[in-house]
Amino acid sequence: MAETKKTVRFQPEQKGLLHGIRVVDLSRVVAGNMLSLQLGDFGADVVKVEPPQGDALREWRDHGHSLHWKTYGRNKRSIALNLRQPKALEALKKLLEKADVFIENFRPGTLEEMGLSPESLLELNPSLIIVRISGFGQTGPYAKLPGFGTLVEAMSGFASRTGFPDREPVLPPLALADMISGLTGANAVMMALFARERGDARGQVIDLSLLEPIFASLGPEASIYHVTGKVKQRSGSGSNTVSPRNVYLCSDGKYVALSGSTQVIAMRIFDIVGRPDMKDDPRFSTNVERVKYRELVDAALGAWFVTRTRDEALTDMRAAGATVGPVYDIADISTDRHFAEREIVVDVEDADLGSIPQHNIFPRLSATPGVFRHPAPDVGEQTEAILAEIGMTPADLEDRE
Repeated sequence: MAETKKTVRFQPEQKGLLHGIRVVDLSRVVAGNMLSLQLGDFGADVVKVEPPQGDALREWRDHGHSLHWKTYGRNKRSIALNLRQPKALEALKKLLEKADVFIENFRPGTLEEMGLSPESLLELNPSLIIVRISGFGQTGPYAKLPGFGTLVEAMSGFASRTGFPDREPVLPPLALADMISGLTGANAVMMALFARERGDARGQVIDLSLLEPIFASLGPEASIYHVTGKVKQRSGSGSNTVSPRNVYLCSDGKYVALSGSTQVIAMRIFDIVGRPDMKDDPRFSTNVERVKYRELVDAALGAWFVTRTRDEALTDMRAAGATVGPVYDIADISTDRHFAEREIVVDVEDADLGSIPQHNIFPRLSATPGVFRHPAPDVGEQTEAILAEIGMTPADLEDRE
């Protein structure tokens, strides 16, 4: 019988590490929401400014439920403002007067057209940290191109390295560029807050593109191309850098991932699979040579894995000190003991579904951990309360003749 999980309850009275920091989030969809989620999870007051129809992320639905929003909207408050109306724009400016962080992801130039240029905002609030998220950055020939993550994942070089050599490039099946950018942005905000706290700066502008963080994930690719003059090709789940490294099919139809990224481990793996002869073969005795002949290495390992179930292979490999792991899907994760005991996934109370699994707050800080304070709000749920904090009422947003 599966162990009954406890349900995490929201505790609005709790204060996190960033208590007292107000974030005004005018972004839409993923990157900005990931950024403000990180800050909200650690106690920042995230005021999500949404159009009356809500953030587009709300419309990413599964079985009729906005599960993306329930996850990335937690620990935030929502105010609905139609920024095409002068009074709503006035309310936004009042919010920014007392804010610490402002997040936006309009196409470069749009903020200026709205009368909200960084220069004017820093004049209004010299301590404001402004995060400008865009696909390609605020400058350069591509600055005003549409900045969806899909385009960036393609143009960054990431997709060209993903997939098999005889097939088309493969885009990630999720918003990877946005997620990386959001996490990078949260780190940038904390650096800017630290600089402000230390007196090295007051407010400043963070030019955060989706392109640069995911390009950085390619590591020394630019250096390698410069030195060798060669473009690294797609290698499936194998590697152009290390061998052995791949996923291997087991007798029960499941897969195991293996990495022999050090010489000691590679030699150990050859012993485990019953091929000690490969250790002295010049084609396999060093990593450089193994990469050249990685198809032969993979064939030798694949012949061993296919005679064992995934659990048998993992047990034998781990017992011998090899570095292996199962290839999991979300169903595997939902029953895995490590995920459960570490509470990497937690059941969080939900008004519609009773409770839903969500990723836990990370990273884990021993003295000042993050807290679940608020469920994801309905569109404009806190409009009246937030307006009251800046001395306005919903009636003040109405245009009068």
